[in-house]
Amino acid sequence: MRLPRLLLLALAATSLISCAASGSKMKGLTGRGVARISDVRTTAYTHSEADHIQYGATSAVGSNLKFGNVRSAAADWSVYPVGTIFQIEGTNHIYQVDDYGSALVGTNTIDIYQPTKQTMNQWGVRNVNIKVLKWGSFAQSLNIMKPRAKYTHVRQMVERIEKS
Repeated sequence: MRLPRLLLLALAATSLISCAASGSKMKGLTGRGVARISDVRTTAYTHSEADHIQYGATSAVGSNLKFGNVRSAAADWSVYPVGTIFQIEGTNHIYQVDDYGSALVGTNTIDIYQPTKQTMNQWGVRNVNIKVLKWGSFAQSLNIMKPRAKYTHVRQMVERIEKS
């Protein structure tokens, strides 16, 4: 009798995660298992864009922007905290949230790093389904952002995390 009850609890938890992930508040899922999120708006950026030149090919966490087996992505860290690892369904590419941008705050958009303006333009804007393989850390997000809270977009992300 114990196995069916555990199975039912596992199914209920999976359903709860799927339902919660489809909304804009995903903070409660940090540290949980895989979650599928449908119809996520994605855009692309590159380090040679005018608004990114001052940062070069460096992410908000201070590492080089990645475009290999694991690729960099920027997001609103109050939605997808730093370190979140996901895959875009239908691709073999794995992305890690290691960057943020002022235009992303409050939009639920993920910005995919591309190494050139040509590949950035080829990506354009796409709505995709993603599979979150590992949720990042809101605590780590706060540690990185709090010293930068003089910037409005950073302060907004910090406040959203602290409210939840």
